[in-house]
Amino acid sequence: MLLYMSKSQGPTPTPALHSVSVAGAVVREDGRLLAIRRADNGTWELPGGVLELDEAPEDGVKREVWEETGIHVEVDQLTGVYKNTTRGIVALVFRCKPSGGTERTSDESTAVDWLTPEEVSERMGEVYAVRLLDALDGAGPHVRSHDGRRLLEASA
Repeated sequence: MLLYMSKSQGPTPTPALHSVSVAGAVVREDGRLLAIRRADNGTWELPGGVLELDEAPEDGVKREVWEETGIHVEVDQLTGVYKNTTRGIVALVFRCKPSGGTERTSDESTAVDWLTPEEVSERMGEVYAVRLLDALDGAGPHVRSHDGRRLLEASA
């Protein structure tokens, strides 16, 4: 009977789908932050990428940072959740500390550099710079939305 009733209510709407990505806000002892220049569009961002279905978020961060930069990391804590409302991407950003490896580029990065907070603000677009700067302030985890270019105000 319940099956019949649920079918009689009309078609079920398709839920909106989101992609989940992870990124590492890697902070060295001297306060410099790890960043990459992306190979596909030339922008400076945190190392990161799509979380695989079978991996824990912390494992995804370790994998992505190593793949894109050659740096191994220890994951400290979640510092922010960021949603790109245009592309439907939810990014989980974790503060990390380097634990080994040597900086190198990859198929996904044309440059790897350790930036000061001031250099982060100069080289990165607002929606990516805020992810690194949020990881430094100790007040997280932050939850923010953006449209791919600028941060959106939180709704009350």
